[in-house]
Amino acid sequence: MLGSIQDGGLPQAGCYTERCDRARRDPHYVASLGIVNPDSGSAWLVDATPDLIRQMDLIPGSAFRDRAAQRRPFDGILLTHAHIGHYLGLALLGREALGISRTPCYCSSRMAEFLATNGPWSLMVEEGRLDLRVLEPDTPTRLAEGLSVTGLVVPHRDEYSDTLGFVFEGPRRSLLYLPDIDRWDEWDRRIEDVVAGVDMALLDATFYSAAELPGRDQSEVPHPLIVDTIERLGELARSDRSIVLTHLNSSNPVLDSESPERKAVRAAGFEVARAGRSLAL
Repeated sequence: MLGSIQDGGLPQAGCYTERCDRARRDPHYVASLGIVNPDSGSAWLVDATPDLIRQMDLIPGSAFRDRAAQRRPFDGILLTHAHIGHYLGLALLGREALGISRTPCYCSSRMAEFLATNGPWSLMVEEGRLDLRVLEPDTPTRLAEGLSVTGLVVPHRDEYSDTLGFVFEGPRRSLLYLPDIDRWDEWDRRIEDVVAGVDMALLDATFYSAAELPGRDQSEVPHPLIVDTIERLGELARSDRSIVLTHLNSSNPVLDSESPERKAVRAAGFEVARAGRSLAL
């Protein structure tokens, strides 16, 4: 796990709450994953966030650092969608920064079109830094021996692209990564069935409850509430599945380790994502 925070980050711009002030001393990073083969040193980045520079420091192993020095840190980049916390970090891999060599970039067809036709991302495509590869929904794509990914189309605010969740199949275990969705009941699948079909799930937990955005219409930024997720998935969380909450907004009281809300999450059998934690596939 390379981060666990919603796109705006923590601290968020203009936020001077006690939580944001604490985060200025102990920064949190935007939600992202690194998938690493400890034997070969191969690495895949799942969502490129504005915190990418520090997140790359979390990826273990000298092989990764050696490859980064050669401008080819990742065997592939996978993007869920075109909201700011999920792709702006690509700019840090472009000509003005690291200047990566040709790297596969897996995404939906609309996301690929967005990158190919809008600068500065289109320049990375034209220069051969991003090799766009379209993921066909519900179709496994082999990333390496013993590792595949399947893209699942999910309902979300699709201003520039559609939105994918990912199911990763490793040699022993499977992982669902679904950091963004509008509502569980707007999906054409039952989230209970999807989670039951994997060993581990990292799920959208942007808001704990509807009381977090005073002065703003929460319908402008729809996400499933943690209280609803606990109600729907509590039985699975108490089974042998690991359900981890990620993509937490700066307003989310679950970010406070001793808050009643955090304790309720733990008591229900759920976990909260944190940068630097590893899960084995």
